[in-house]
Amino acid sequence: MKPFRIAVPEDVLDDLRSRLARTRWPEAECVDDWSQGIPLDYTRALADYWANEYDWRSREAALNRFDQFSTEIDGLDIHFIHQRSPHEDAFPLVITHGWPGSIVEFHKVIEPLTNPTAHGGRAEDAFHVVCPSLPGYGFSGKPSHTGWGVEKIAEAWETLMLRLGYQRYGAQGGDWGAAVTNQIGRNGGLGNNHCAAIHLNMPLGRPTAESLANPTEEEQQAMAALAQHRKWGTGYSKQQSTRPQTVGYGLVDSPVGQLAWIVEKFWAWSDCDGHPENAFSRDELLDNVMMYWVTGTAASSARLYWESFRVWGQMDRVELPTGIAAFPKELLRAPRSWCEPVYNITHWTTMPRGGHFAAFEQPDLFVEDLRAFFATVR
Repeated sequence: MKPFRIAVPEDVLDDLRSRLARTRWPEAECVDDWSQGIPLDYTRALADYWANEYDWRSREAALNRFDQFSTEIDGLDIHFIHQRSPHEDAFPLVITHGWPGSIVEFHKVIEPLTNPTAHGGRAEDAFHVVCPSLPGYGFSGKPSHTGWGVEKIAEAWETLMLRLGYQRYGAQGGDWGAAVTNQIGRNGGLGNNHCAAIHLNMPLGRPTAESLANPTEEEQQAMAALAQHRKWGTGYSKQQSTRPQTVGYGLVDSPVGQLAWIVEKFWAWSDCDGHPENAFSRDELLDNVMMYWVTGTAASSARLYWESFRVWGQMDRVELPTGIAAFPKELLRAPRSWCEPVYNITHWTTMPRGGHFAAFEQPDLFVEDLRAFFATVR
Protein backbone atom coordinates (compact mmCIF):
# COMPACT_ATOMS: atom_id res chain seq x y z
CA MET A 1 0.00 0.00 0.00
CA LYS A 2 1.49 3.30 -1.13
CA PRO A 3 -0.06 6.68 -0.29
CA PHE A 4 -1.17 8.50 -3.43
CA ARG A 5 -1.93 12.12 -4.24
CA ILE A 6 -3.13 13.46 -7.55
CA ALA A 7 -0.39 15.77 -8.82
CA VAL A 8 -0.63 16.44 -12.55
CA PRO A 9 2.65 17.89 -13.90
CA GLU A 10 2.44 21.49 -15.08
CA ASP A 11 3.73 20.57 -18.53
CA VAL A 12 0.67 18.33 -19.01
CA LEU A 13 -1.59 21.31 -18.31
CA ASP A 14 0.47 23.55 -20.62
CA ASP A 15 0.17 20.94 -23.38
CA LEU A 16 -3.58 20.73 -22.83
CA ARG A 17 -4.02 24.49 -23.24
CA SER A 18 -1.83 24.45 -26.35
CA ARG A 19 -3.85 21.65 -27.94
CA LEU A 20 -7.13 23.37 -27.11
CA ALA A 21 -5.89 26.56 -28.78
CA ARG A 22 -4.93 24.63 -31.93
CA THR A 23 -8.15 22.63 -32.25
CA ARG A 24 -9.17 21.92 -35.83
CA TRP A 25 -12.94 22.31 -35.71
CA PRO A 26 -15.52 20.60 -37.91
CA GLU A 27 -18.44 22.45 -39.46
CA ALA A 28 -21.64 22.78 -37.46
CA GLU A 29 -24.24 20.06 -37.33
CA CYS A 30 -27.15 20.20 -39.79
CA VAL A 31 -29.87 20.08 -37.12
CA ASP A 32 -30.88 22.30 -34.22
CA ASP A 33 -30.59 19.64 -31.52
CA TRP A 34 -28.19 16.92 -30.30
CA SER A 35 -29.40 14.21 -32.69
CA GLN A 36 -26.17 14.33 -34.74
CA GLY A 37 -24.00 14.59 -31.63
CA ILE A 38 -22.79 17.28 -29.27
CA PRO A 39 -23.43 20.67 -30.96
CA LEU A 40 -20.52 22.74 -32.23
CA ASP A 41 -21.45 25.96 -30.40
CA TYR A 42 -21.68 24.25 -27.03
CA THR A 43 -18.50 22.26 -27.60
CA ARG A 44 -16.58 25.43 -28.48
CA ALA A 45 -17.93 27.22 -25.41
CA LEU A 46 -17.00 24.32 -23.13
CA ALA A 47 -13.53 24.03 -24.67
CA ASP A 48 -12.99 27.78 -24.25
CA TYR A 49 -13.98 27.53 -20.58
CA TRP A 50 -11.62 24.57 -20.18
CA ALA A 51 -8.71 26.52 -21.67
CA ASN A 52 -9.27 29.90 -20.05
CA GLU A 53 -11.34 29.63 -16.87
CA TYR A 54 -11.28 26.09 -15.50
CA ASP A 55 -8.91 25.83 -12.52
CA TRP A 56 -7.57 22.30 -12.36
CA ARG A 57 -5.37 22.98 -9.34
CA SER A 58 -8.36 23.84 -7.15
CA ARG A 59 -10.25 20.81 -8.42
CA GLU A 60 -7.21 18.61 -7.86
CA ALA A 61 -6.95 19.87 -4.27
CA ALA A 62 -10.62 19.09 -3.68
CA LEU A 63 -10.15 15.50 -4.82
CA ASN A 64 -7.05 15.21 -2.65
CA ARG A 65 -9.15 15.77 0.47
CA PHE A 66 -9.80 12.04 0.26
CA ASP A 67 -7.23 9.48 1.43
CA GLN A 68 -5.83 7.77 -1.65
CA PHE A 69 -3.51 4.83 -2.18
CA SER A 70 -2.08 2.55 -4.81
CA THR A 71 -1.45 -1.16 -4.49
CA GLU A 72 -0.25 -3.80 -6.93
CA ILE A 73 -2.65 -6.66 -7.67
CA ASP A 74 -1.60 -9.33 -10.17
CA GLY A 75 1.09 -7.07 -11.58
CA LEU A 76 -1.12 -4.02 -12.04
CA ASP A 77 -1.19 -0.87 -9.91
CA ILE A 78 -4.70 -0.14 -8.65
CA HIS A 79 -5.48 3.39 -7.49
CA PHE A 80 -8.23 3.80 -4.91
CA ILE A 81 -9.76 6.09 -2.36
CA HIS A 82 -9.92 4.53 1.10
CA GLN A 83 -11.88 6.80 3.36
CA ARG A 84 -12.36 5.32 6.81
CA SER A 85 -15.26 6.37 8.97
CA PRO A 86 -14.73 8.00 12.38
CA HIS A 87 -17.36 5.54 13.64
CA GLU A 88 -15.79 2.33 14.90
CA ASP A 89 -18.48 -0.11 13.72
CA ALA A 90 -18.76 1.25 10.18
CA PHE A 91 -19.56 -1.26 7.44
CA PRO A 92 -16.92 -1.69 4.69
CA LEU A 93 -18.22 -0.83 1.21
CA VAL A 94 -16.52 -0.94 -2.19
CA ILE A 95 -18.12 1.33 -4.78
CA THR A 96 -17.23 1.03 -8.46
CA HIS A 97 -17.66 3.50 -11.32
CA GLY A 98 -18.12 2.76 -15.01
CA TRP A 99 -17.50 4.39 -18.39
CA PRO A 100 -17.39 7.32 -19.06
CA GLY A 101 -17.26 7.90 -15.33
CA SER A 102 -14.52 7.89 -12.72
CA ILE A 103 -13.95 8.35 -9.01
CA VAL A 104 -15.19 11.92 -9.58
CA GLU A 105 -18.74 10.52 -9.68
CA PHE A 106 -18.57 9.78 -5.95
CA HIS A 107 -17.08 12.99 -4.59
CA LYS A 108 -20.46 14.14 -3.21
CA VAL A 109 -21.31 10.90 -1.40
CA ILE A 110 -18.08 9.74 0.25
CA GLU A 111 -18.30 12.12 3.20
CA PRO A 112 -22.02 11.47 3.93
CA LEU A 113 -21.35 7.73 3.74
CA THR A 114 -18.31 7.77 6.00
CA ASN A 115 -19.47 10.42 8.48
CA PRO A 116 -23.27 10.25 8.59
CA THR A 117 -23.66 12.14 11.88
CA ALA A 118 -22.28 15.21 10.12
CA HIS A 119 -24.70 14.75 7.21
CA GLY A 120 -28.12 14.00 8.65
CA GLY A 121 -27.62 10.32 9.45
CA ARG A 122 -26.95 8.07 12.42
CA ALA A 123 -23.65 6.60 13.57
CA GLU A 124 -24.98 3.14 12.77
CA ASP A 125 -25.33 4.23 9.11
CA ALA A 126 -21.57 4.67 8.69
CA PHE A 127 -19.41 3.03 6.03
CA HIS A 128 -15.69 2.63 5.45
CA VAL A 129 -15.60 3.53 1.74
CA VAL A 130 -13.23 2.00 -0.79
CA CYS A 131 -13.50 3.56 -4.24
CA PRO A 132 -11.09 2.08 -6.82
CA SER A 133 -10.33 3.31 -10.31
CA LEU A 134 -11.02 0.50 -12.76
CA PRO A 135 -7.96 -1.01 -14.47
CA GLY A 136 -7.08 1.20 -17.43
CA TYR A 137 -9.04 4.11 -15.99
CA GLY A 138 -7.92 7.22 -14.14
CA PHE A 139 -4.79 6.71 -12.09
CA SER A 140 -4.87 2.91 -12.07
CA GLY A 141 -2.38 1.08 -14.25
CA LYS A 142 -3.11 0.18 -17.87
CA PRO A 143 -3.16 -3.56 -18.55
CA SER A 144 -0.47 -4.54 -21.05
CA HIS A 145 -1.99 -7.94 -21.80
CA THR A 146 -5.48 -9.34 -22.21
CA GLY A 147 -7.45 -10.84 -19.35
CA TRP A 148 -8.46 -7.83 -17.27
CA GLY A 149 -12.18 -8.30 -17.73
CA VAL A 150 -15.05 -8.09 -15.29
CA GLU A 151 -14.38 -11.49 -13.71
CA LYS A 152 -10.76 -10.63 -12.94
CA ILE A 153 -11.66 -7.17 -11.63
CA ALA A 154 -14.19 -8.73 -9.23
CA GLU A 155 -11.45 -11.02 -7.91
CA ALA A 156 -9.06 -8.06 -7.64
CA TRP A 157 -11.58 -6.09 -5.56
CA GLU A 158 -11.89 -9.09 -3.20
CA THR A 159 -8.10 -9.09 -2.88
CA LEU A 160 -8.15 -5.35 -2.23
CA MET A 161 -10.81 -5.57 0.49
CA LEU A 162 -8.99 -8.39 2.27
CA ARG A 163 -5.69 -6.53 1.98
CA LEU A 164 -7.37 -3.61 3.73
CA GLY A 165 -8.41 -5.96 6.54
CA TYR A 166 -12.12 -6.25 5.69
CA GLN A 167 -13.42 -9.78 6.25
CA ARG A 168 -17.02 -8.86 5.46
CA TYR A 169 -18.13 -6.09 3.13
CA GLY A 170 -20.75 -4.78 0.74
CA ALA A 171 -20.39 -3.80 -2.91
CA GLN A 172 -22.13 -1.14 -5.00
CA GLY A 173 -21.98 -0.10 -8.64
CA GLY A 174 -23.55 1.20 -11.82
CA ASP A 175 -22.57 0.76 -15.48
CA TRP A 176 -19.34 -1.31 -15.57
CA GLY A 177 -19.41 -0.95 -11.81
CA ALA A 178 -22.71 -2.85 -11.88
CA ALA A 179 -21.17 -5.62 -13.97
CA VAL A 180 -18.24 -5.90 -11.55
CA THR A 181 -20.59 -5.80 -8.57
CA ASN A 182 -22.79 -8.48 -10.14
CA GLN A 183 -19.76 -10.73 -10.44
CA ILE A 184 -18.74 -10.01 -6.86
CA GLY A 185 -22.28 -10.98 -5.86
CA ARG A 186 -22.21 -14.20 -7.88
CA ASN A 187 -18.88 -15.16 -6.34
CA GLY A 188 -20.20 -14.36 -2.87
CA GLY A 189 -23.27 -16.51 -3.40
CA LEU A 190 -20.96 -19.42 -4.18
CA GLY A 191 -18.93 -18.79 -1.03
CA ASN A 192 -15.96 -17.61 -3.08
CA ASN A 193 -15.51 -14.21 -1.45
CA HIS A 194 -16.35 -12.20 1.65
CA CYS A 195 -19.09 -10.02 0.20
CA ALA A 196 -22.32 -9.97 2.24
CA ALA A 197 -24.65 -8.06 -0.10
CA ILE A 198 -24.69 -5.90 -3.21
CA HIS A 199 -26.46 -2.71 -4.25
CA LEU A 200 -26.95 -1.57 -7.85
CA ASN A 201 -28.18 1.52 -9.62
CA MET A 202 -28.15 -0.20 -13.00
CA PRO A 203 -29.43 -3.76 -12.59
CA LEU A 204 -28.85 -6.04 -15.55
CA GLY A 205 -32.24 -7.61 -16.21
CA ARG A 206 -33.79 -8.65 -19.50
CA PRO A 207 -37.33 -9.35 -20.74
CA THR A 208 -38.88 -12.58 -19.49
CA ALA A 209 -40.94 -14.88 -21.68
CA GLU A 210 -44.06 -13.72 -19.87
CA SER A 211 -43.28 -10.05 -20.40
CA LEU A 212 -42.70 -10.63 -24.10
CA ALA A 213 -46.00 -12.47 -24.42
CA ASN A 214 -48.11 -10.17 -22.26
CA PRO A 215 -46.15 -7.05 -21.28
CA THR A 216 -47.35 -4.57 -18.68
CA GLU A 217 -47.34 -0.88 -19.50
CA GLU A 218 -44.05 -0.48 -17.64
CA GLU A 219 -42.52 -3.37 -19.59
CA GLN A 220 -43.76 -1.92 -22.89
CA GLN A 221 -42.06 1.37 -22.06
CA ALA A 222 -38.85 -0.43 -21.07
CA MET A 223 -38.80 -2.42 -24.31
CA ALA A 224 -39.41 0.71 -26.36
CA ALA A 225 -36.56 2.49 -24.57
CA LEU A 226 -34.29 -0.52 -25.14
CA ALA A 227 -35.13 -0.58 -28.85
CA GLN A 228 -34.48 3.15 -29.12
CA HIS A 229 -31.12 2.77 -27.39
CA ARG A 230 -30.08 -0.12 -29.63
CA LYS A 231 -30.95 1.91 -32.72
CA TRP A 232 -29.47 5.28 -31.80
CA GLY A 233 -27.31 4.92 -28.69
CA THR A 234 -24.90 2.02 -29.14
CA GLY A 235 -22.36 3.34 -31.66
CA TYR A 236 -19.81 4.15 -28.96
CA SER A 237 -20.03 0.66 -27.47
CA LYS A 238 -19.75 -1.07 -30.83
CA GLN A 239 -16.57 0.85 -31.56
CA GLN A 240 -15.06 0.33 -28.10
CA SER A 241 -15.96 -3.37 -27.96
CA THR A 242 -14.51 -4.12 -31.40
CA ARG A 243 -11.73 -1.58 -32.12
CA PRO A 244 -10.70 0.17 -28.88
CA GLN A 245 -7.18 0.79 -30.12
CA THR A 246 -8.37 2.61 -33.23
CA VAL A 247 -10.68 4.98 -31.39
CA GLY A 248 -7.95 5.64 -28.83
CA TYR A 249 -5.62 7.46 -31.24
CA GLY A 250 -7.95 10.37 -31.86
CA LEU A 251 -9.18 10.64 -28.28
CA VAL A 252 -5.74 10.51 -26.63
CA ASP A 253 -4.45 13.10 -29.12
CA SER A 254 -7.34 15.59 -29.07
CA PRO A 255 -8.72 17.07 -25.85
CA VAL A 256 -11.82 18.35 -27.66
CA GLY A 257 -12.34 14.89 -29.12
CA GLN A 258 -12.11 13.36 -25.64
CA LEU A 259 -14.43 16.02 -24.21
CA ALA A 260 -17.05 15.48 -26.92
CA TRP A 261 -16.89 11.67 -26.66
CA ILE A 262 -17.64 11.87 -22.92
CA VAL A 263 -19.89 14.90 -22.46
CA GLU A 264 -22.36 13.70 -25.09
CA LYS A 265 -23.02 10.70 -22.82
CA PHE A 266 -23.64 12.97 -19.84
CA TRP A 267 -26.30 14.64 -21.97
CA ALA A 268 -27.81 11.37 -23.19
CA TRP A 269 -27.74 9.37 -19.97
CA SER A 270 -28.48 11.86 -17.21
CA ASP A 271 -31.75 13.34 -16.00
CA CYS A 272 -30.84 16.76 -17.39
CA ASP A 273 -33.93 17.98 -19.26
CA GLY A 274 -32.03 18.33 -22.52
CA HIS A 275 -28.75 19.90 -21.40
CA PRO A 276 -25.96 18.38 -19.27
CA GLU A 277 -25.43 21.60 -17.32
CA ASN A 278 -28.92 21.22 -15.87
CA ALA A 279 -27.51 18.27 -13.91
CA PHE A 280 -23.80 19.09 -13.59
CA SER A 281 -21.68 22.21 -13.42
CA ARG A 282 -19.09 22.84 -16.12
CA ASP A 283 -16.38 22.20 -13.56
CA GLU A 284 -17.89 18.82 -12.67
CA LEU A 285 -18.10 17.78 -16.32
CA LEU A 286 -14.50 18.80 -16.90
CA ASP A 287 -13.29 17.15 -13.68
CA ASN A 288 -14.46 13.86 -15.11
CA VAL A 289 -13.01 14.52 -18.56
CA MET A 290 -9.69 15.32 -16.90
CA MET A 291 -9.61 11.83 -15.38
CA TYR A 292 -9.29 10.55 -18.96
CA TRP A 293 -7.24 13.35 -20.51
CA VAL A 294 -4.37 13.74 -18.04
CA THR A 295 -3.95 9.96 -17.78
CA GLY A 296 -4.29 9.27 -21.51
CA THR A 297 -6.74 6.46 -20.84
CA ALA A 298 -9.14 6.66 -23.80
CA ALA A 299 -7.88 3.44 -25.37
CA SER A 300 -7.16 1.53 -22.15
CA SER A 301 -10.61 2.34 -20.72
CA ALA A 302 -12.31 1.33 -23.98
CA ARG A 303 -10.58 -2.06 -23.86
CA LEU A 304 -12.85 -3.12 -21.02
CA TYR A 305 -15.61 -3.27 -23.65
CA TRP A 306 -13.43 -5.53 -25.83
CA GLU A 307 -12.63 -7.72 -22.83
CA SER A 308 -16.07 -8.01 -21.29
CA PHE A 309 -18.90 -6.77 -23.49
CA ARG A 310 -20.43 -10.26 -23.46
CA VAL A 311 -21.17 -9.95 -19.71
CA TRP A 312 -24.16 -7.73 -20.45
CA GLY A 313 -25.94 -10.90 -21.56
CA GLN A 314 -24.67 -13.02 -18.67
CA MET A 315 -27.58 -13.59 -16.32
CA ASP A 316 -26.40 -16.20 -13.81
CA ARG A 317 -28.41 -15.54 -10.68
CA VAL A 318 -26.98 -13.53 -7.79
CA GLU A 319 -28.09 -15.21 -4.56
CA LEU A 320 -26.71 -12.61 -2.16
CA PRO A 321 -29.19 -10.05 -0.81
CA THR A 322 -29.50 -7.38 -3.47
CA GLY A 323 -30.68 -3.78 -3.21
CA ILE A 324 -31.68 -1.89 -6.34
CA ALA A 325 -32.21 1.83 -6.84
CA ALA A 326 -34.20 2.33 -10.05
CA PHE A 327 -33.65 5.83 -11.43
CA PRO A 328 -36.16 7.03 -14.06
CA LYS A 329 -33.61 8.26 -16.63
CA GLU A 330 -31.28 5.27 -16.36
CA LEU A 331 -29.66 4.18 -19.61
CA LEU A 332 -31.07 0.63 -19.34
CA ARG A 333 -34.25 0.68 -17.28
CA ALA A 334 -35.02 -2.91 -16.34
CA PRO A 335 -38.37 -3.32 -14.52
CA ARG A 336 -38.39 -5.37 -11.35
CA SER A 337 -40.08 -8.24 -13.21
CA TRP A 338 -37.00 -8.53 -15.46
CA CYS A 339 -34.62 -8.42 -12.50
CA GLU A 340 -36.30 -10.91 -10.16
CA PRO A 341 -34.94 -13.97 -12.05
CA VAL A 342 -31.41 -12.54 -11.89
CA TYR A 343 -31.17 -11.26 -8.31
CA ASN A 344 -32.27 -12.10 -4.80
CA ILE A 345 -33.95 -8.71 -4.47
CA THR A 346 -34.55 -7.75 -0.85
CA HIS A 347 -34.79 -3.99 -1.40
CA TRP A 348 -36.15 -2.03 -4.38
CA THR A 349 -36.54 1.75 -4.57
CA THR A 350 -38.24 3.50 -7.47
CA MET A 351 -36.53 6.87 -7.51
CA PRO A 352 -38.40 10.11 -8.30
CA ARG A 353 -35.59 11.60 -10.40
CA GLY A 354 -32.06 10.94 -11.57
CA GLY A 355 -30.28 9.05 -14.32
CA HIS A 356 -27.26 6.92 -15.09
CA PHE A 357 -24.74 8.82 -12.95
CA ALA A 358 -26.74 8.31 -9.77
CA ALA A 359 -24.24 9.34 -7.09
CA PHE A 360 -23.16 12.35 -9.18
CA GLU A 361 -26.69 13.50 -10.07
CA GLN A 362 -28.68 12.67 -6.94
CA PRO A 363 -26.22 12.20 -4.06
CA ASP A 364 -28.84 12.56 -1.30
CA LEU A 365 -31.14 9.90 -2.80
CA PHE A 366 -28.15 7.65 -3.45
CA VAL A 367 -26.83 7.90 0.11
CA GLU A 368 -30.28 7.43 1.66
CA ASP A 369 -30.84 4.24 -0.32
CA LEU A 370 -27.46 2.76 0.56
CA ARG A 371 -28.07 3.46 4.23
CA ALA A 372 -31.53 1.86 4.10
CA PHE A 373 -30.44 -1.27 2.24
CA PHE A 374 -27.20 -2.07 4.03
CA ALA A 375 -28.90 -1.56 7.40
CA THR A 376 -30.63 -4.86 6.66
CA VAL A 377 -27.38 -6.84 6.32
CA ARG A 378 -24.90 -5.24 8.73
